[in-house]
Amino acid sequence: MKPLVYKKRRRLHNQAKPRIKLQVTKGDMVQVISGEDKGKRARVLRANPKTGRVTLEGVNLVKRHKKATQTTEAGIVEFAAPIHHSKVMLVDPKSGAPTRIRRRIDKDGTVERIAVRSGQSIPRNR
Repeated sequence: MKPLVYKKRRRLHNQAKPRIKLQVTKGDMVQVISGEDKGKRARVLRANPKTGRVTLEGVNLVKRHKKATQTTEAGIVEFAAPIHHSKVMLVDPKSGAPTRIRRRIDKDGTVERIAVRSGQSIPRNR
């Protein structure tokens, strides 16, 4: 048998993954642009930059069978599961249509989000 000519690389466990820069934050109104819930508009409940996923109100609902604990009853629980951030677009505050965003840094150093479609500023409402 032929010997290995390369050294096997060690698997890196628990290494910090790079954070993904998200266009949306908690409280934004977005529209789903692909998938089963395409066309739905919802508010962002949670944004996770480590995984690049966002949880939307009433979108991607899943059911889980929960076992009873000392404080809760057993049963089927329905909740919103996270979806990838590339499947959502911010809603333009002026026209109400989905839009891409541009970032502008003001003179005082604050970052402002600008809607590409209308050029209007999108406020952060956390």
